[in-house]
Amino acid sequence: MNREASMMLEGAEAKGQALEIMLVEDSLIDARVTIESLKSCGYYHRLSLFRLAHEAIDFLNRRGVFSKAPKPHIILLDLMLPDSDGVSFLRMLRSNRELMNIPVVILTSSEDSEDRLQCEKLGISSYIVKPFNEEKFLNVIRRLKSLALALEAAQCSDDSSTSAE
Repeated sequence: MNREASMMLEGAEAKGQALEIMLVEDSLIDARVTIESLKSCGYYHRLSLFRLAHEAIDFLNRRGVFSKAPKPHIILLDLMLPDSDGVSFLRMLRSNRELMNIPVVILTSSEDSEDRLQCEKLGISSYIVKPFNEEKFLNVIRRLKSLALALEAAQCSDDSSTSAE
């Protein structure tokens, strides 16, 4: 991370900015394990849980009741959802200019190498097989927190310099 992005990140953390996390997971047991792991990392965060892909897509696109939804910094995505497969969700995400750069962590019980390859081609940040090792999971979240907030700070800087022109 460059010095400027690092300074912006520190500024965002100093303001107490919550890390916005979207969890797309249909299993309440797996969701609970993930939520408990996130609580143990000590970061100030807000989590939005969705059990269905179409609701998560509405949230991301700020449709209907989600018109004022925050843009997540990180998406935690299960591949096997009742109304969609996670790969299709990931394709939609990567095809949307507003959403394409959000880091995505796949949390799945699938050890299928084809699933993993498809996800990697779509630019995931990490692929974690459930049940996951909590320390490995938290290390991924720590790394992505820094990246996500630095990207947001850089985007804010770009937006302010563009509006000043």
